[in-house]
Amino acid sequence: MSAKDHPNNAPGVPMVFPPAVERLQIKYMNPVVKRLAPVLPGAATIRHRGRKSGKTYETVITPYRKGNTLAIALGHGKTDWVKNVLAAGEAEVIFGKRSVHIVNPRIVPAGGDATGLPFMARVQSRKIGVLVADIA
Repeated sequence: MSAKDHPNNAPGVPMVFPPAVERLQIKYMNPVVKRLAPVLPGAATIRHRGRKSGKTYETVITPYRKGNTLAIALGHGKTDWVKNVLAAGEAEVIFGKRSVHIVNPRIVPAGGDATGLPFMARVQSRKIGVLVADIA
């Protein structure tokens, strides 16, 4: 299955990584990175609630912050954690030992208006959708 046929590939939120890379990341890389995220520069963990199960999940992310705005590039497309955060309307982002509560999550589609976002999010938004949220 190609990236363009993958279920995570949504309009405005293209999946730029091939599905084979995503499978390797989920199976091998994520378990290691999840343990290292509290001390890895630039890495954070997002704690979100499942849409149907209500179960709490944690996913490693690379967020960019500017003032009270948090942006996360969505290179894997519109994944389950993104759908969960959008449905709940909130989440916790954990940076090492501190955390921030995010609200009002929304997606800036690839090539959309990224004015006011952190520099790296603006650069990535040219080809990748970006999840943007306000820090409460």
